[in-house]
Amino acid sequence: MKALVLVGGFGTRLRPITYAIPKQLIPVAGKPMLYHVLDMLPKEIEEVVFASGYKADVLDAYLRSHPLPWPTRCVPEAEPLGTGGGMKNASDGISDPFLLLNSDVIADVRAADVIAFHRRHGGLGTMSLFEVEDTRPYGVAALGEKDRIERFVEKPAPEDAPSHWINAGLQIWARKVIDRIPGGRAVSWENEIVPGLLAEGVYGFRMGGFWEDAGTPERLLRAQRLLFDAHRGGAGSLPRGARGTGPVAAGPGVGAKDATFGPYVHLGEGVVIEAGAHVENSILMDGVHVGLGASVTGAILGPNVRVRPASTIRGQVLGEGSEA
Repeated sequence: MKALVLVGGFGTRLRPITYAIPKQLIPVAGKPMLYHVLDMLPKEIEEVVFASGYKADVLDAYLRSHPLPWPTRCVPEAEPLGTGGGMKNASDGISDPFLLLNSDVIADVRAADVIAFHRRHGGLGTMSLFEVEDTRPYGVAALGEKDRIERFVEKPAPEDAPSHWINAGLQIWARKVIDRIPGGRAVSWENEIVPGLLAEGVYGFRMGGFWEDAGTPERLLRAQRLLFDAHRGGAGSLPRGARGTGPVAAGPGVGAKDATFGPYVHLGEGVVIEAGAHVENSILMDGVHVGLGASVTGAILGPNVRVRPASTIRGQVLGEGSEA
């Protein structure tokens, strides 16, 4: 079985960091978001195919310099094609069935369990589902006997939502569904294609554990907390000479003597936190420098950001090389 990973989108809600890199390469709890997503895959996957769009060259270069356990291939699109169009554009040689993954979902699920469920039910497809309170940003499934999906509604108003079970971003489909996607234009998989497949048998795999769509700063930091709490965030120990609680995922060459930390912090390579500074619930990418006595809380700082001494940074997203 092969996996097809959707990595399009401009990451607008995580700007200005995503002016330089795709959102899937923003680090969280010790490694890029995308690499946490791929942790769901079993070792036996034959190939991982990335349906890429924005900053496709940056993604391809990163995958080459940080190889995964499986063969990989990036298939860029010349213009935005939507989820369905991106799938069709990258579908040459795809397996039957194939896995389909969203690239910004952090979840406590194993693809092997969803594959086993799919084989037991024998349908055209299986969608992993997670129960949420607010269904408005998501595709929502109505479930019938044996968890067969009877309706699927994309981003319904609360009063129109058929349930609280949403598409959790890990799916399995027969290869022939690709033939249902029109070529040569942008296509919404969720709106235009999925509702027409339900009559042929699509089932919902109800997830437990945790789940987060990490597409906004607040959700990305929440995903980091979930990963650390599940012990999926690296060693979690404080940098040498620092004080505080942690957990902290620290890359090579971090200096933080006499700095203090609260919980849930990612520190990229070469980050320097000067004495008396405090960092918590934040992501500091490679080369960030936090000055004497400064405070960084609930923030995402791009590469080589400089925080001036005694400054307070709270809830901000700062792009590469900026100063605050």
